[in-house]
Amino acid sequence: MRISDGLALAVALAISLAPVTASAFDGNTDSPPVPGGMPDAVAAPGPGSRPLEEAVRLGTKALRSGQTEKGIDSLRYAADQGHPGAQWKLGRMYADGEGVARDDVKAFEYFTQIANMHADDNPSAPQARFVADAFVALGGYYLNGIPNSQVRRDLGRARDMFAYAASYFGDPDAQYQLARLYIEGSGVKRDPRFAARWLGLAAQKGQYKAQALLGGLLFKGDEGIPRQAARGLMWLTLARDAAASGDDKWIVKLYDDAFASATSDERAMALLYLEQHLKVDR
Repeated sequence: MRISDGLALAVALAISLAPVTASAFDGNTDSPPVPGGMPDAVAAPGPGSRPLEEAVRLGTKALRSGQTEKGIDSLRYAADQGHPGAQWKLGRMYADGEGVARDDVKAFEYFTQIANMHADDNPSAPQARFVADAFVALGGYYLNGIPNSQVRRDLGRARDMFAYAASYFGDPDAQYQLARLYIEGSGVKRDPRFAARWLGLAAQKGQYKAQALLGGLLFKGDEGIPRQAARGLMWLTLARDAAASGDDKWIVKLYDDAFASATSDERAMALLYLEQHLKVDR
């Protein structure tokens, strides 16, 4: 399956989750192909893939021991043979500048290889997490484009990448990113209710940024979303407790503002909801 084929399935699956807002997926998905084109899917390596697994193992071991060049060579060998784990690791290294000079174009190419070759893999397959993450990474690149490259900003394409990983693979990061587009109205018609459905799915899986956005929506209410202050404060509490990095200050502020304006009854009910949630989650 090519990415374009998989995206049609993603749209259908996403629409089935929210029939009252199916029109929210209307838009242009005919974005230009990435440099080099989108190759047809190829079969995953068969029984002869064991040497590839060994190459990945040795490459990972070399990276951990500080033998970066040796590790990259081993991973590149496996990646060239179509190993999704090796392709994903190299993609992440180039995207983050981990052990190599940051190169978003190379990262984009590795993630594209994964998406093209494994778009229709079983969501429960071992490599599914790499495939889903590759779609999320590609969506991120399409959100902003890559300077001085042929990868242009394409919000419709970004939405499609997130939608596929969110619906077919059930990836919580993709669900969060897709919801953000509908909250902000970026490349789509703003639809907080539709966004809340995706946020709810991601929040239940522990995606703390989704918990924060969902909490904010419920606490204040929005178009099509009645105010549910106590439940919103519960989600904000979970998100605040999970927030760790400096980039998460917005989550702490959301929580602080909500807690400060909540009534004593709302705070008490939020605590009750939180206790119930934690019991079910155990």
